[in-house]
Amino acid sequence: MSESNEPVWKVDPFLPTDNKAGAFTEESSFATLFPKYREKYLREVWSAVTRALETHGVACTLDLVHGSMSVRTTRKTYDPYIILKARDMIKLMARGVAVNQAVKILQDDMACDIIKIGNLVRNKERFVKRRQRIIGPDGSTLKAIELLTNCYILVQGNTVSAMGSYKSLKEVRRIVLDCMKNIHPIYRIKELMIRRELAKDPNLATESWDRFLPQFRKHHLKTSEKTAKKNEKLAQKVEARNAAGLETTAEDLKKEQTKKKVYTPFPPAQQPRKIDLQLESGEYFLKASEKQAREMESKRQKQAENTEKRRAERAEAFVAPIETAAPTVEEKQKRRKRAAAEDGGDEQMEKSKKKKKRRESKDTADD
Repeated sequence: MSESNEPVWKVDPFLPTDNKAGAFTEESSFATLFPKYREKYLREVWSAVTRALETHGVACTLDLVHGSMSVRTTRKTYDPYIILKARDMIKLMARGVAVNQAVKILQDDMACDIIKIGNLVRNKERFVKRRQRIIGPDGSTLKAIELLTNCYILVQGNTVSAMGSYKSLKEVRRIVLDCMKNIHPIYRIKELMIRRELAKDPNLATESWDRFLPQFRKHHLKTSEKTAKKNEKLAQKVEARNAAGLETTAEDLKKEQTKKKVYTPFPPAQQPRKIDLQLESGEYFLKASEKQAREMESKRQKQAENTEKRRAERAEAFVAPIETAAPTVEEKQKRRKRAAAEDGGDEQMEKSKKKKKRRESKDTADD
């Protein structure tokens, strides 16, 4: 439905005077682990973290031995919910968020969501591709999501950390999870852009927006469409083969594709083990020093072969190309004379042939 007619509530800050009960009777604390590569950064900025939490009466400790951060309430703490905000802050910092950004979570109108994406895709390569799809080329997709949802998003390792309003965080979670399910973020981005434009029109405040929103569905081909596609591909292959001079028909290609393997009830022969091969070659009975000497010898041979190849490749650059010098004036004259002599010899041969024919014809006439 519409988004423009929702009431905007003013969130008043929680002041020390609002806590009528006074100091807390029990201490609340939270701790979280951080990876080893974050240790150096956390040591450098921990003074800033302590100052930010002290203003709210929350104490914090950095344990470098166990690799953990912890926050706890003190006698000065007046806001009962601030300890949960401090817990979110140290979680975000453990996931790679900078301190100046993580401190914003202490504000009342700011929330965070750490989305775990590591166990959603089994194949490692596919997981990396889909995670990169969230970021986009030069971070363009991530920037578009941030602008449309007014959230801060950080993709780090197996998690996606997001900071913003609760409603925007729901959109971010939906986009991220759909992307890991192989639905491109561009579809959700288009939908958000259309919603933003529709929210500007007050006439559509009480109407349903379903007719304006795009319906992205997977198009499943019918059996007839699939067969038509297959026939097109076959026709293209036949044309290509005929153009290359190999006369083939569509039936010949189908027979090639549907060739059945010869069925054998016996399983393939078992491959020999590494130890069996060593026993055959006698390497198994060698001493450790002899084995090492053999390996070193084989390495030397390979190195020698490689150096020879490289030397030959380098020498190729210094081989002078075959130069064809232009003929001199004397050579040209000699060639002309030879050509003229050859032409003259051909003419004499033809004349002698004609004379022979005439003689033969006269002899036959006399007989």
